[in-house]
Amino acid sequence: MPQKLLNAQLQRPSPQAYKDTPKLPIVLVLDNIRSQHNIGAAFRTADAFCIEEILLCGICAVPPSAEIHKAALGAEETVAWRYCSDALEAVRGLRRLGYTLLGVEQTEGACLLNTFIPCKGTKYALVFGNEVRGVLQEVVDECDICIEIPQFGTKHSLNVSVSMGVVLWDFWVKLSK
Repeated sequence: MPQKLLNAQLQRPSPQAYKDTPKLPIVLVLDNIRSQHNIGAAFRTADAFCIEEILLCGICAVPPSAEIHKAALGAEETVAWRYCSDALEAVRGLRRLGYTLLGVEQTEGACLLNTFIPCKGTKYALVFGNEVRGVLQEVVDECDICIEIPQFGTKHSLNVSVSMGVVLWDFWVKLSK
């Protein structure tokens, strides 16, 4: 019977070593995420897949926050982040820096995640929206493409933090080949 590993056996990097670890060329843009638990989960997932940065936009809470910390478990101290009051301004700034803008949203003509092939060497900004309203239409309009996670049940969407995990895992698998 396999034994669970202790945290010390996982050989994770220290916070300082993590900061020096090469990052996936991905920035998460969180567009008006209201739940601090979802924001904390974004930090924890971003840490797991070594992404560059999180941009917290609009009504997003920012660290330090006990509620964010509850889900992030300290990842808010290792993952680079910054606050931008306006998501549209944030994505336009990322475009000027050479990022390809991908809205994670259900739109006409959206590319299914399983068919999207990210290109090595390309910098991506993945935009995730509010738990109820999704990504603001004006931000969707600015995106180069929208990607959609295929779903087969009766619900119209996944929780935003679950969506982040699915998309980041998919990008990590495809970019690490």
